[in-house]
Amino acid sequence: MKMILSVIRIAKMNETKKALSDAGLPSFTAKGVLGRGRGRGIGPNYEQVLKDSETKEVLKEFGPEPRLKSKRMITLVVPDDKKDLAVETIIKVNRTNNSGDGKIFVIDTIDAIRVRTGERGDTTLD
Repeated sequence: MKMILSVIRIAKMNETKKALSDAGLPSFTAKGVLGRGRGRGIGPNYEQVLKDSETKEVLKEFGPEPRLKSKRMITLVVPDDKKDLAVETIIKVNRTNNSGDGKIFVIDTIDAIRVRTGERGDTTLD
């Protein structure tokens, strides 16, 4: 089993949810998170923004860089044979070729237990 942990843009959440469901992977957990990557959370036009004194004053109100951006984190656990499908589906929907498209982490999962029945392993993923 693999845990797929993905951080994506908020605007891509509904499209990602539909794509995963269409791919036969409807079960996952999602939550709102804050984070940043190498882009420092300031956007590509930051230097231009700083030249505008009014905007510069507004930015002071929000605290020092780097800024954290709102994202969605999706977590799903899949059998080993569905790992590539899950990763490819998430990439296909979320790739814009721009900074901030997100990250995907693939993590080995030792076991899964269905609380209601006590079942263990891949059968709990259906």
